[in-house]
Formats: sequence, C-alpha cells, structure tokens
Amino acid sequence: MHKIVFLDRDSLLAKVRRPAFGHDWQDFASTAPDQVVERLQGATVAITNKVPLRAEALEQLPDLRMVAVAATGTDNVDLAACRARGIAVANIRDYSGVSVPEHCFTLMLALRRNLRAYVADVEAGRWERSNRFCLLDHPIGDLAGSRLGIVGYGALGRRVAQIGQAFGMTVATSSRSKVEEPGVVQLELDELLATSDVLSLHLPLNEATRHLIGARELGLMKPTALLINTARGGLVDEEALATALMQRTIGGAGFDVLSKEPPSQDNPLLGLRLPNFILTPHVAWASAGAMQTLADMLVDNIEAWEAGRPTNLVG
Repeated sequence: MHKIVFLDRDSLLAKVRRPAFGHDWQDFASTAPDQVVERLQGATVAITNKVPLRAEALEQLPDLRMVAVAATGTDNVDLAACRARGIAVANIRDYSGVSVPEHCFTLMLALRRNLRAYVADVEAGRWERSNRFCLLDHPIGDLAGSRLGIVGYGALGRRVAQIGQAFGMTVATSSRSKVEEPGVVQLELDELLATSDVLSLHLPLNEATRHLIGARELGLMKPTALLINTARGGLVDEEALATALMQRTIGGAGFDVLSKEPPSQDNPLLGLRLPNFILTPHVAWASAGAMQTLADMLVDNIEAWEAGRPTNLVG
C-alpha cells in the first residue's frame, strides 16, 4: 500500500482525483521546510509544488520512492540526491501552453500601450478635466512591425512566437538547439539582445542560466526595448534590472516571477512604482484550465510510475 503526501495542496486550485490503485492519501495546505521530514515519514510518494526537498531531508525518508512535482520547474528538488537514493522524480510539462503565452502578451500590450499610466490618469480625474476628447500624455506603440526576441525555444517559446507572428511581429530566437521554422531567425544571444524590441524569457533556472540577463546584457538592449519574464526570477539580476528601469536604459519590463517567492521586502523590484514596470505574483501559469490540466497530469504521472511505465522523469 502506497502512502501519498501532498505537501502544499493549496498551491493548486483544481480538483485532484485520487490515483486508481490502493493507497493512503494525505495532504497539507502548506508545509514549512522544517516540517517536511515529519510529514513525509512512511510516505512512498511525495507531491510538492514549491516545498523544497533537499538532501538532508531525503536522507531521513527511507520509504520515499517517488517525488511528483506539481509544476514544470524542479529547482526545489535535489535531483542528484534523488538519483543516489533511487527516487524517481516526475514533473509536469506543456500544461500551460495557453495561459503563460497569453500572460506574456498581456504584459507586452500593457507596457507598449502605457496602460498603467492611462488608467492612473483616469482614476486621478485628469480625463474629466481635459479640454479635448482624449488624453495623449504617454507614448503608445504597436507590437506589429517590431522584433520579438525569444530566449529558449521550447513549447512555450514556440507558442509565444506563433502569437507574435499573428500580431505582425518578426520573430528571432536564441536557443541551444537548432531552430528551423519559417519566419524564425536564430541568433546568438548578444545579437538578439541588441536587435529585439521585445525580449521574452522561456528558460529553466540552473547554474548555466542564473543571472543570464545582467547589467552587461541590459546595456546591450535598445533603450525602448521591453523585457518579459514569466519563466524564473533568477534568470535576471534584479538589482541590475531595477537600475536599468530607473535610468531608462531599457523601455520597460513585465515580470511574473522573482528570485525568491514569496519575496522579501528588500527585493529591489518589489518597491518599484514606475509606469514602465509591471509585476504580477507568479500567476501566468494559473488559469483555471491550465491548473486542471496540471492536476490531471500530476496523477497521470503517479499512476504511470506505479504501473512501471514512468513518464516525464527528470534528471
């Protein structure tokens, strides 16, 4: 009989069916790092979205045989320690192919059309006091005719490219794998940074990608360019970005992720109150449809592993 423990059930606002094999199920709304070992005692399957599973905890869990990650990113799981202990790790893939790209374009459009500034004007009563039918105090740009640069050309990057083309944007990418798609130009990162009007990040976070975009890279971008990050906060040096936004080194940025979540009050991006910066609280993935797809795939992964046909294994 398997014991399955979901460590942070409240992170997934969807119906989670129970696996179709004999098991005991226990879930917790949330779990602090110092509660992990106690709550996973006797568990054969651990489900985590963002709760860390580090080597020191795994060493104290001799019964654990599988970690089912309720997300795509696995940087909260010590994959090397899992491999050493024969623990299978499976993640969720391609579940947010609509939700995340739509959020990317929500950020792009809001920034390019100065939506925050115009809403603030209306709320402040400036339109009512205007001597003409409209306010034109902030520049408005179009996406059509501009270059969309995509860093990382997996499923999400590809979908963002398709939507960008539908908006009339030209698309270029920097990717480790060769890209051969009509209308998509593959460039080295520095050239992509220098020539893109909008740059959208779609990479996992690892030691090779941490702070991929820092002060040097921001300095290569056009002063009118937008930086969009719905992937991982650690991809960008947040201090450098805050400086670039305040000094108008780049045109603006739309972020859905930060390097630490929930953020601490001293995060340099959290306190910014600029019309050229939009920060949302890691919700790009979280449409109702995407979350239900994730929940279904989560249990699919557990059932496939228990049946001896594991899917979506990581590491």
